[in-house]
Amino acid sequence: MQALSPEKDHTTYDHPAAVLDSAVIERLARQLKVLGEPNRLRIVELLREGVQCNCELGSALKMAPNLISHHLRILREVGLVDVERDAVDARWIYYSLNQAALTELMTTFNAFFDPARIKDRHLACGPQSNVVRTEDVLVTT
Repeated sequence: MQALSPEKDHTTYDHPAAVLDSAVIERLARQLKVLGEPNRLRIVELLREGVQCNCELGSALKMAPNLISHHLRILREVGLVDVERDAVDARWIYYSLNQAALTELMTTFNAFFDPARIKDRHLACGPQSNVVRTEDVLVTT
């Protein structure tokens, strides 16, 4: 994910008025949508404790293995979870958080929701605007 900044090379997020391009916004929206499911957040929370297999996650969450696998697949699709097969027995699959992706998500999230990006509104229409339409002005002589 990448925030666009007018003064930099378009790879930094430190400019308070950084503009996020549409691809970054689409990715952020997809990741937030995926994380909007409570069971996926629970899985992420468990994976913060370290690498785990499907059975450990299912036991901790009291969920069926196929449901855990479904949520893990969706988390993997957006890049938040990594998967690794056991070197001795490939039937065993271990899951972990993709720390780089989580750091990137947090950086983008913070850049998008940075209060410094909020600008004062300058009304362009309505009775409080600075714009005066000529058809609204009555001139008498």
